[in-house]
Amino acid sequence: MDERFCDVGRGITVCYETFGERSDPTALLIMGLGTQMVAWNEDFCRALAARGFYVVRFDNRDVGRSTHVQGAPPTIRQLLARSRRAAHYRLADMADDTAGLLSELELAPAHVIGASMGGMIAQTLAARHAQSVRSLVSIMSNTGRLLSGQPALKLYPFFLRRPAAGRAQYIAHFERLFAAIGSTGLPRDPEEIRALAAISYDRDHDPAGPGRQLAAILASGDRTAELRSIVAPTLVVHGTADPLVGLSGGRATTRAIAGAKLMKVEGMGHDLPRAIWPRLIDAIEENSMRAGGSPDRHPPQPASRESLSGLSG
Repeated sequence: MDERFCDVGRGITVCYETFGERSDPTALLIMGLGTQMVAWNEDFCRALAARGFYVVRFDNRDVGRSTHVQGAPPTIRQLLARSRRAAHYRLADMADDTAGLLSELELAPAHVIGASMGGMIAQTLAARHAQSVRSLVSIMSNTGRLLSGQPALKLYPFFLRRPAAGRAQYIAHFERLFAAIGSTGLPRDPEEIRALAAISYDRDHDPAGPGRQLAAILASGDRTAELRSIVAPTLVVHGTADPLVGLSGGRATTRAIAGAKLMKVEGMGHDLPRAIWPRLIDAIEENSMRAGGSPDRHPPQPASRESLSGLSG
């Protein structure tokens, strides 16, 4: 890995890595809750770069090798009560970090792709820093509305139990989690999941970081009104078998953003298995064309509602 560091302001330093040619349009990848940039698999990043994008992945604050803020994570009682007082920052602050990274690296505007909480950050970035976003892809995410995109009850124990202690326990917990939230109708590689868990633990295993991020999500509340201001061409991607952020979250996101298109992926859970990469990368590229930002090494193709296979409103 060729990790680099960038001071994005307000005392936050972000760890990032790039793939491809800097002269190509930037594709910025934002990962989700408690998940490091390495969850954007290197092979995926290189495949996206091969389409003519300069790919940037990075660790959000409080995970990986980016700055970890000070402060206690929320208690179980505060989580159950959805207390906003437990938060040390909001999604808007994480979006500011992202805008700062693009600005400091002189890469704005970018094609922004976010998964799960990363989708929420990407949405917030597009709403509050419109000049930084050429196009938006929001994957397995939601609007923060209580009546849509909520996790299945069977998953609550994963958030309420104490963090795993020790490398082996962390890897075992990671495997159990992805067995519960991962795709059921698509092939998955258990060895790849274990390898991701291992590298994640070795890079950082601050047990309080994910809790502080979760508090930021809860404190940000329903963002539907803010999403209505987004002008970037938007694609919403959601699995039909996602137990963590239900498909209703993707539908709500699509309704909130003018002109957004929804791509439903049959059998996809709350993960990004290799089986969907070709279709997902095609869709990212087609959405970038809606912004007039198609990579030069690929001739533009008309991007219609029908050409984004599996789309529905």
